[in-house]
Amino acid sequence: MNSTYLNKLEYNKILEILSKHSVTYLGKELCLNLMPNNKKEKVTKLLQETTEGCNLIARKGNLPVVPFENVDIYIKNLESSISLSSKGLLEIGKILKLSRELKSYFYEDENIDLSEFTILDTYFSSLYNNKKIEDEILKSILDEDVIADDASSTLSSLRRNRRKLESEIKETLNKIVHSSTYSKYIMEAIVTIKNDRYVIPVKEEFRGQIKGYIHDVSSSGSTVFIEPMSVFEINNKISNLKMEEAIEIEKIMQKLSSLLFPICKELENTIRVIGHLDFIFAKAKYSISINATCPNINNEKFINLIKARHPQINKAKVVPIDIEIGLNYNSLIITGPNTGGKTVSLKTVGLLCLMACSGLHIPAKENSSIFVFDNIFADIGDEQSIQENLSTFSSHMLNTINIINNTTENSLVLLDELGSGTDPVEGASLATAILEHLNNIKCLTVATTHYQEIKNYALVTEGFENASCEFDVENLKPTYKLLVGIPGKSNAFAISNKLGLPKDILNKAKSLLNNDDMSIEELLKNIYDDKITIEKQKDEISKNLSQVENLRKQLETENSVKKEKESQIIEKAKLEAKDIILSSKEQANSTIKELENTLEKWKELDEIDINNLSDAEISNTVRRIKLESNLNKITRRANKLRSNLNSSLNSIYNTSNDNTVTFDLDQLKPNMEIKLVNVSDVATIISVPKKGKQIQVQIGSIKMNVNINDIIEISSENSTYKSNKQKSNSKTKSSNSIVNKAKNVSTEINVIGQNVDEACFVIDKYLDDCAIAKLSSVRIVHGKGTRKTS
Repeated sequence: MNSTYLNKLEYNKILEILSKHSVTYLGKELCLNLMPNNKKEKVTKLLQETTEGCNLIARKGNLPVVPFENVDIYIKNLESSISLSSKGLLEIGKILKLSRELKSYFYEDENIDLSEFTILDTYFSSLYNNKKIEDEILKSILDEDVIADDASSTLSSLRRNRRKLESEIKETLNKIVHSSTYSKYIMEAIVTIKNDRYVIPVKEEFRGQIKGYIHDVSSSGSTVFIEPMSVFEINNKISNLKMEEAIEIEKIMQKLSSLLFPICKELENTIRVIGHLDFIFAKAKYSISINATCPNINNEKFINLIKARHPQINKAKVVPIDIEIGLNYNSLIITGPNTGGKTVSLKTVGLLCLMACSGLHIPAKENSSIFVFDNIFADIGDEQSIQENLSTFSSHMLNTINIINNTTENSLVLLDELGSGTDPVEGASLATAILEHLNNIKCLTVATTHYQEIKNYALVTEGFENASCEFDVENLKPTYKLLVGIPGKSNAFAISNKLGLPKDILNKAKSLLNNDDMSIEELLKNIYDDKITIEKQKDEISKNLSQVENLRKQLETENSVKKEKESQIIEKAKLEAKDIILSSKEQANSTIKELENTLEKWKELDEIDINNLSDAEISNTVRRIKLESNLNKITRRANKLRSNLNSSLNSIYNTSNDNTVTFDLDQLKPNMEIKLVNVSDVATIISVPKKGKQIQVQIGSIKMNVNINDIIEISSENSTYKSNKQKSNSKTKSSNSIVNKAKNVSTEINVIGQNVDEACFVIDKYLDDCAIAKLSSVRIVHGKGTRKTS
């Protein structure tokens, strides 16, 4: 892009401000030479660089870069295998240290996700580090004029010997200047150095009193500096040591330089990378300083700036503008009074587009969007040239012609006061024709004007839109607010009236205006007033909607929290209920199992002849009978509890046990053998009711009521829960049990002497055995039936 047009938009001033945020000479050069790019991919990358720089500063603070001198000459010497001076080596050592610190700044933080900084990662990863060479240089060279004593063992020894001799010579000369013999000859009792040799100041009239070599005379001639003969040899030794020291230092410089010869390319690249990082972070710091954002880059060739600010106007004073061009129209005509902000609006559009195409963030709200133009042209300001004998109009016209000859459909054209500086009628016609030509090219054009003809043309022509800069007539001050869609008024009459122009002159001026122009002015005023009202209503509605949205989000958040708490309480209750039920079920099963085991032991006494039992055995038998009676009741209650527990568990999880099947009453018949949940023995159905879910079953000698939901198996012809072998085993077991009962059951039982509870239990069991043995009649012998208990 042509620098002439860039300067008209004050782009050069932006670069000067940008360079102040850089630290190194390379960074400053890159800032001052920064030019807008017209390739979308390159612009996108430049903007991403700046964005990553801003994000990294927000996470870790500013880049720890420090200034360093231009080292190009030192790099060239190294490439030619020429040893560097102590100053050159020191600068290279500082660069190696800086490179290491920059790399640590970027990489030594595990909390930083490097995938967020892909571009910066490329630069930081290419920095060259060599801690060994860095330490060797900075340990040996303390300053460009100071080489450390321990740079080599030889240097250390030479300096130690020299200091010893210097101490000796100072002691000798001090004795002379303070002795009673020579003190009257001495101008001042000090020891000084002339021509690298230790001397004493002697009064000129006594120069012959002290034998030695005169090295210098004071400017007044009153003092001569004499090296006494007594220290001549020591001074010679010191001079020899200094020469040896210089030779040793040269050897040290050669040794350190030789370490750098193989890494010249790495050093050159590292210096370049440090400069570019300094440049990137200068862009980032500038972005932060003006509260800028990264614009979107569009392909549709439009500009949409939201709350855009001119970067050189104080943030506290500048009035942001909203401006859009390229979607519904290609040419925007800005009108309004002088000093109303038209030119500032024009420059803001152009300058922000230039900044974005240079990879700089722009002072506008997020979601602002620009197009990457192939060129941005501007004709702004007074171009009168005395040297070239050009008027203002001629100068502007030359610029305009050049712009027209170079503009393409992907260009942005900015024209300030188009057609001014000549006859108003001709100027308006010429300006209208130029704008029409640019609109036909389909480039984007923003122009400012005072001409009523151009306002009217923009009102009725497709591709054009009017805009105006608001003006406060009451206070005679511009507000600098841009109103797109509203052509501006000159406000000449209103301003003149406020300033005190006589009424009769104003009325005469109004009468001279064309009635059509007056009507248009009145129409524009009404549109303007309506626009202001609509804007205020829009702002109020937007504010109310924002409050409603915030309230809605707050209510949703509170509701979500309540639902979460409710869900947690229910889940906790379910878990607690499950634990209680499982614990109760486990206790019930344990108790039943224990009782069943006890009963099995007592059953072993079934075959014992009571006539042969001892009293103790008879007592145990009685206790067994009581136990069986209690077991009947306990088992019935336990099974009922177990059924309820299973139902509770199923209700909690809303699922059925995979091993249980629900049966209907129609499927169940008396004498069917079934298996119940959590019961190992086979049960036989005794009776089935017509409705309900409770059936009567018998397990061994125990009768009980159970819920049909506790049935897990039916032994029948159609059952799919039992194999033929299982059926056969079950039938065989049942048959053997019946045969044994038939053999052992007597046709008579005697319960005399027993109370009612004991007799009822014994008789119930006896009748069950008789039924199994299929006895047709039996005899029960009993007493009077008292409720005596033992």
